[in-house]
Amino acid sequence: MAQRHHDLTDSAAGPAAPPVTGEALAGYLRGQATEFLRALRLHREAGGGPNGSGGGTADAVDAARALRRSARRISASLHTFRPLLDPGWSEEIRPELAWLSGTLALEHACESRLDRLLLALHRLSGATTVPTQTPGTGTGAGTAVSATAAAAATTTTTTTQRTAPRPGPDRGNLTVGAAKAGALLDRQLTLARARAHSTALQALGSSRFHAVADKVAVLASEVPLAPHAATTDPRPLAAAAEERLTDAVAALPLVTAGHPYNAEALIHGLSPDPAPHPQDAPWHQVRLLLRLHRYALEVLHGDDAPLGVRLLSAGQALDRHRDASEAAAAAAQAARTPRIAPATAYALGVLHADQRHEVEAARYAFQRSWQKHTIGTGTS
Repeated sequence: MAQRHHDLTDSAAGPAAPPVTGEALAGYLRGQATEFLRALRLHREAGGGPNGSGGGTADAVDAARALRRSARRISASLHTFRPLLDPGWSEEIRPELAWLSGTLALEHACESRLDRLLLALHRLSGATTVPTQTPGTGTGAGTAVSATAAAAATTTTTTTQRTAPRPGPDRGNLTVGAAKAGALLDRQLTLARARAHSTALQALGSSRFHAVADKVAVLASEVPLAPHAATTDPRPLAAAAEERLTDAVAALPLVTAGHPYNAEALIHGLSPDPAPHPQDAPWHQVRLLLRLHRYALEVLHGDDAPLGVRLLSAGQALDRHRDASEAAAAAAQAARTPRIAPATAYALGVLHADQRHEVEAARYAFQRSWQKHTIGTGTS
């Protein structure tokens, strides 16, 4: 059984501190609902697309990000602290918020994935110029490229610390196929992004979204707590969320992730099976549980939530893991395009293997950051 954090369970941690009850949850939900409504107003005033593509502005991008942020936090809190809430109401709105957050995130995910893959192709092929997207792919592309480059640099630094060298690609064949591979990825992911943009626009104009917005507007002034919530301590529920996280981490193959090179993972990654990579799902689940734990700490502590180096570095490693995993899947999907040239297929295969190596580097970084501190130190 995982140990619990001292700051979640020890009521004597602050002798002068007021008792924690369900009112803390109510205040947090009201605050997040207010942020949601403010972001919605700013988004409408900006007049852009959900993620700033097309004629969108930087304000529209920021507003869409704030919408997703608030929707995630409200939905996560309803999940973690559902015994303190009216069950019918919370079970009705929670999946709707998850739908909204996921729909708004798709376009940005496609853009970031394309940026990551083009930068990786540039790095692998030794090209003298950085490949760029086709014109009109969004005002936020430059920022996304910079962010992706920084993440790639961090991941590459982690990778170089590992003792086994990465297989060296055939530069000649790779350079020949890289340009066509980049063009193919650009077409496929730009199309996917355009579809995601249209889906987001339709979602924001739908009656389903307006119903969600109306419920959030009510939440900003009145939280439907359960009758016993006013006298119930929410810290055991937050501790249970942390235990689910630590149990899920304990089930990960951290011993394998601690090795410099996980050949088994690469073998699975090169499988022709189009299904998601079988080793990735538990890591994605840990990323979700880590986010739920972080949001539970926000409910209890507000802006003073103890998010130390351990949680932040672990979260960053899992984000890189998710990004590399999805990029590898996109490269593999492109490689299945009928009648592509052998040089193009070769470049996509090298790109796929490179991203699977990045997955392993992210797992290694997570293993190092997670096991660096003990559960009870209070550093997370």
